[in-house]
Amino acid sequence: MARMQPQKRATVHDVAAAAGVSRGTVSRVLNGGYVSAQSRAAIEAAIADVGYVPNTAARNLVRRRTQAVGFLTLEPHSLLLEDPNIGAIMLGANEELSIADHQMVSLVVDSARDTERVARYLSGGFVDGAIVVSARTHDPITRVIAALGLPATFVGHPPDLARDTPWVGIDNAGSAREVVTRLAAGGRRRIGMIAAALDRDSGADRLAGFRAALSDRFDPALVAEVPLYDYASGVKGMRELLTREPAIDGVFAASDAIAAGALEALRDAGRAVPGEVGLVGFDDSSWALRAQPSLSTVHQPAREVGAVAADLVLRQIRGEHPQPVVLPSPVVWRDSA
Repeated sequence: MARMQPQKRATVHDVAAAAGVSRGTVSRVLNGGYVSAQSRAAIEAAIADVGYVPNTAARNLVRRRTQAVGFLTLEPHSLLLEDPNIGAIMLGANEELSIADHQMVSLVVDSARDTERVARYLSGGFVDGAIVVSARTHDPITRVIAALGLPATFVGHPPDLARDTPWVGIDNAGSAREVVTRLAAGGRRRIGMIAAALDRDSGADRLAGFRAALSDRFDPALVAEVPLYDYASGVKGMRELLTREPAIDGVFAASDAIAAGALEALRDAGRAVPGEVGLVGFDDSSWALRAQPSLSTVHQPAREVGAVAADLVLRQIRGEHPQPVVLPSPVVWRDSA
């Protein structure tokens, strides 16, 4: 019995011969260039007739494109798993990239060694662009991206970010100011804050909004600084505030996870929420709905942030120069304040 030979893969030459045009004309169609409507119709019909399948990998190699975008999270591994916002941002970005037929590559930076490894990866040309979450001031990854000229979008805006680098975020300061103004208007007299991540624009801006709302009533002793937006930091920060000011009657927490931790510390101290202490978080995450009482908070549109970040980086890859985007972040009032 004769052995069946594998079917030969159709080539650009086959398409050109079937359509009666040159290879260059076929290549222009495949790469989005201009050809006459008559030639395009003939080439599309020939592609169907000969069963031509474009070699995407080869085309990308010629164009120096990978159709991949790096998603860089500059957070400890523990927070990556605990923070629902990061997951939502990632999902929103992945959905947008998927629609554009781009692969998302997740890269976590949690140490100097991670920074060196990711810097080498970005320098190797394995991605066409990057989305950066939680960059600090003077972050080495920011400098690497700038030196490479890599299309990038930042979630948030570190102070040293180049003016022409697009970013997407919310008005952290304005939302914090609205929260604290309402706590004060509701009769809270000794309002404290558990302030986190002050090396990032989000944390620094939330503290700035808190301070602006209180104006000359601001007391630095009523600010407990913690490193991360996590539950344990909320417990620690709240205990610190209770020690400094037992009569505290209002608390603005820099995240919902922090607010949930603060709620535990207040319960342990026998302080009723909201009867004795009004408590407000930030993010409108699953933490806010799981807490008892449910948390008043600031809504952060995390999934939309991710989608917009992906859109901005894709537009840069196409050669556009998009502007920063600030999304709405309304305060959601529930039972804790």
